[in-house]
Amino acid sequence: MNLFKAFAEIMTRHISIGSFSLPFSAVGLITRVLLPFFAMLLLYGLINWIVKRILTLTRFKENTVQQTKKYTRLVLKILVIAGLAASIGNLLETEVYSWYRQFLGFLNSPFFVSGNTRISVVTLLMLVPVFYLASWSGKYAKRILDSSLFEQLGMDEAKRFSIGSMARYIVMTMAFLFGLSVVGIDLSALSVILGVLGLGLGFGLQSIVANFFAGLIIISTRPIKEGDRILVNGLDGIVQHIRFISTDIKTFENQNIIIPNSHFVDNAVHNYSYSDRQIVIENEVAVSYNSDLERVRILLEEINERNPYKLGGSENIVRIRSFGDNGINVCLRSLIRDVNFKFDAHSWTNMEIWKSFKLEGIEIPFPQRDVHIKSMPDPDAPIQMDEDGTVTVSEDPED
Repeated sequence: MNLFKAFAEIMTRHISIGSFSLPFSAVGLITRVLLPFFAMLLLYGLINWIVKRILTLTRFKENTVQQTKKYTRLVLKILVIAGLAASIGNLLETEVYSWYRQFLGFLNSPFFVSGNTRISVVTLLMLVPVFYLASWSGKYAKRILDSSLFEQLGMDEAKRFSIGSMARYIVMTMAFLFGLSVVGIDLSALSVILGVLGLGLGFGLQSIVANFFAGLIIISTRPIKEGDRILVNGLDGIVQHIRFISTDIKTFENQNIIIPNSHFVDNAVHNYSYSDRQIVIENEVAVSYNSDLERVRILLEEINERNPYKLGGSENIVRIRSFGDNGINVCLRSLIRDVNFKFDAHSWTNMEIWKSFKLEGIEIPFPQRDVHIKSMPDPDAPIQMDEDGTVTVSEDPED
């Protein structure tokens, strides 16, 4: 019994190191620091394990999964360090918790109050995950529709794009509004925001609103869709992304062009792949008037038959287009299977035409001019140059 009392006295007595006495006992060190620290480590491992299990059940990209794990571990480590610092501060009998309460009270104190809406720093910080979760919900909803419902219904690419995009933005809007109500923003206050927006329309927001509604029209009517090859403003490229305000086009020079959506509604757009991705290309070549046109036709048809970009089973079309100044213009029309091969197919055909004509001795004429000289001046006649630089050949009157 005396041994137990002595042990209890040692554990409850302030720890002393030589003549220096610490303001806590061994029991306080264990109950206030070590046990909470081990509990935080267990909680850290549990939350980290739960996040990993949830991510394995999702269909996110590997990069997204790794980034989520990285930031989750970072946040948990910061919380563990903050908890350990608070525990040590409590052990040393400082006012750490009081400072925490004052700091949290400052963050939670509203700086804007309107009706039932109280906006503080905490409210603004909570809007960040609200935006992220709303965007993630919209993308995930579209991904689910693409991978399950649309494939079972056998929808074409255009309908899948339109319905999926509309579903994505609807889910995003609903999730965002729900998040606003969760963080404490009264949705009735949106009427005030709409009023401010209406006032702003008269001061320069017309183009933004026009582009916004043009984006809705593009998504619903599908004049263009992501992956289409289009020609707009003299720019030939592939549609990368269609957003509410603008559309991103990537040209074949690897340039990204941002075009306002209203341009696609107000102006004509050449969409190569609106109904299908097949396209006819024309390769025009001139041959000499001395050439055998029947042989030229056979060579062009043979070239078209071995065209690797040609749509199988399509007809070979060779036409005599015109009789030019320097030769006979002949045209080969080829139906290729995908518009993205337009430039490749055109270049390949031109190269094969040049090789075949060179092998067969068929001349490709080029512009030539014959100059007829009626008379020549006397080579012995003196040459004079005026002050303005004019050269004059004068004849000797004695001759």
